[in-house]
Amino acid sequence: MASPSNSEAFSASAPSAVPKLKRVLTLQDLILYGIILIMPIAPVPLFGLAQKLSNGHAVTTILIAMFAMMLTAYSYGRMAAVFPSAGSAYTYVGRGINQHLGFLAGWAMLMDYLLVPVICTVYGALTLQRLAPTVPYAVWVALFAGSITIVNLRGIRATAFANLVMMTVMTSVVLVFMALAVRWLLHTQGLPGLISTTPFYDPGTFHWETIAVGTSLAALTYGGFDGVTTLSEDAQNPKRNVLIATVFVCFFTGIFGGLQVYLAQRVWPDYHTLPNIETAFMDVTRVVGGPILFGAMAGILIVANLGAGLTAQAGISRLLFGMGRDSVLPPQVFAHLDKKRNTPTYNMLLVGVFAFIGALALNYERAAELINFGAFLAFMGVNAAAARQFYFLKPASERHLLTGLILPASGFVFCFAIWLNLPWQSKLLGTFWFLVGVIYAAVRTRGFRTAPVMTSLGEM
Repeated sequence: MASPSNSEAFSASAPSAVPKLKRVLTLQDLILYGIILIMPIAPVPLFGLAQKLSNGHAVTTILIAMFAMMLTAYSYGRMAAVFPSAGSAYTYVGRGINQHLGFLAGWAMLMDYLLVPVICTVYGALTLQRLAPTVPYAVWVALFAGSITIVNLRGIRATAFANLVMMTVMTSVVLVFMALAVRWLLHTQGLPGLISTTPFYDPGTFHWETIAVGTSLAALTYGGFDGVTTLSEDAQNPKRNVLIATVFVCFFTGIFGGLQVYLAQRVWPDYHTLPNIETAFMDVTRVVGGPILFGAMAGILIVANLGAGLTAQAGISRLLFGMGRDSVLPPQVFAHLDKKRNTPTYNMLLVGVFAFIGALALNYERAAELINFGAFLAFMGVNAAAARQFYFLKPASERHLLTGLILPASGFVFCFAIWLNLPWQSKLLGTFWFLVGVIYAAVRTRGFRTAPVMTSLGEM
């Protein structure tokens, strides 16, 4: 007789009454949330550097990274179907492998999500300060962090509505860029200028070594897709919708972002002549649309970071809620739900304060590197948990080598390769954060002798 599944084992010991989030988000809401969190213009800041690292094959690296990250997205979606509750990597590793490892995955993910609102606040405040330099930077930081907190405090439906507005604005400007780029290419170079295989493969400059380096960078385009799974408890039919939304978000980002980069490569094929690698895409928009499009693109970058900060704060607040409800973090604070709006109010306020302080203490580059440290540790953990859950725990007759083992193992290897290429400074700071988590877990569990309690919500 087969042993009971992990979900059954935890259901058997679940408390009869635990705080629960309401399932109000549709598949469309989940997809919208994920796209906003990643940002429809995610490849834009990476365009110039990706071109340089890949010797002019930025779109190729984005598409390769898309398929690789979809492997991890598949693992996330499958684990969400088995454990449809708040917590994401914390829940999946904790229930799929070991509760202590789950806490450490959650601890790594905490750093990831806590720093996304920080980065968004830094970027938004700096941009606003350039528009109004007489206003102190700290004031803009407070305004930006306060705005995303206020919207989230109004409830998850308010967050979804704000996402729709910002998604519409960003997509509109990007579509205008695409249309003007197509028009410019046809007008200046004809059909051969628009349709070409050179951006995908140029035999004179294509080298697998440079493609690999560029792909490691391009994978950062998809950072944040896992945020969809933090809303498993808010989702209708999570066993179906979370899997579809998670994979689709990666697919959409790769295709839509890849098209933006392809057009940019055709407009400005020689990356050696770009005046500024970091802001290369902005120079492309000036070529096809003049100063108006240049200004509009700058504007949507502000909107994109506002949307990413908004959705990241919603995600991290629910991760903290999952950990608080399981008494891994103090439940009096982290498992609190507002009675009127059914939102983890205390968590949102804490994240807002952290975004304010972090934006004053960290620069953009260092925060981004630390995000990658935590994110890819969590990605590796979820891939490992998926392999164990869907292959090694299955009876031999029910094992599927491709979907149960090869796919999650491939996702693990890819994430490990990216993690190895992080700068040593980020590894040092990230390791310090990780050690703090180990010490905290050891104290809370009396030297890891007591397993943390993990709440199961069953089918809900």
